[in-house]
Amino acid sequence: MPIRRIAAEPPSRLAIWARRIASFALCVALLSIVIARSGLLEIVPVLATFAASLMMAAIAILIALASLIVIWRHGVEGLGAALTAILIGFVLLAYPSYLAVRASRLPEIADITTDPIDPPRYETIGRLRSRDANPIAYAGLYAAQQQKAAYPDIAPLETDASPQGAYDAAMEVIAKRRWQVINTRPPQPRQSGQPARDGYIEAVARTLVMGFRDDVAVRIRANGEGARVDVRSSSRYGRHDFGTNAARVRALLSDIDDLAGEDKPEAPERPAPKAKPQPQKAPQRNRR
Repeated sequence: MPIRRIAAEPPSRLAIWARRIASFALCVALLSIVIARSGLLEIVPVLATFAASLMMAAIAILIALASLIVIWRHGVEGLGAALTAILIGFVLLAYPSYLAVRASRLPEIADITTDPIDPPRYETIGRLRSRDANPIAYAGLYAAQQQKAAYPDIAPLETDASPQGAYDAAMEVIAKRRWQVINTRPPQPRQSGQPARDGYIEAVARTLVMGFRDDVAVRIRANGEGARVDVRSSSRYGRHDFGTNAARVRALLSDIDDLAGEDKPEAPERPAPKAKPQPQKAPQRNRR
């Protein structure tokens, strides 16, 4: 007898297309990250490309959910493709969703400094910014009030190390973080007829995922027998930094404080006082 073969139901087309769209969205997102970190294009087309990948990821999730309904009702194949599309979509949308939640809780500022009255200036970095970038001038009292409300712990670093020691510590920390140093000026003590000169460092940092360039300025000023370290960190683009600059300032000052404390010479120990020699008693003579 001839054997009859039952034709298998074709997999859900919605599930297949959901997986294709999600995979394509992942490729577009990775491509935008590579372009951003390499600096091949400006930030506007890069952000547009990354936003398009997020939209495709959301569409893939919706199509995958619709395919799950079809699979449940008609018993067709495609469950693995649908779940793969949902997983890829959630992976792409997880970090932007986290940033959106943080943005809702933080003020809309992108320039953080430990000295709002006299913030460190961008001397060389200001010439590197494009016309579409944020202005190099500090926003003023309004930004200072928002910063104080959101980040009350951002304050200058007062250290007992010398200005040169604090400057060397800052340079070492920046080198460890692999930031691009743009301009440096070591501090100079007060000389005859000339005032003391502040130490100054300008560097460019990168964000974690996209590698966007953020500008950092460090100022080291003599303060009595020690030094005062002021830091300014600002994003080149965007009105919101999602708390990145404040976190960078905290970490930088903490590392400088630890390193400057290690390099500080310890005070010499005082010699222990010598014990006074006790007078010896005369030997007693035996009396007979």
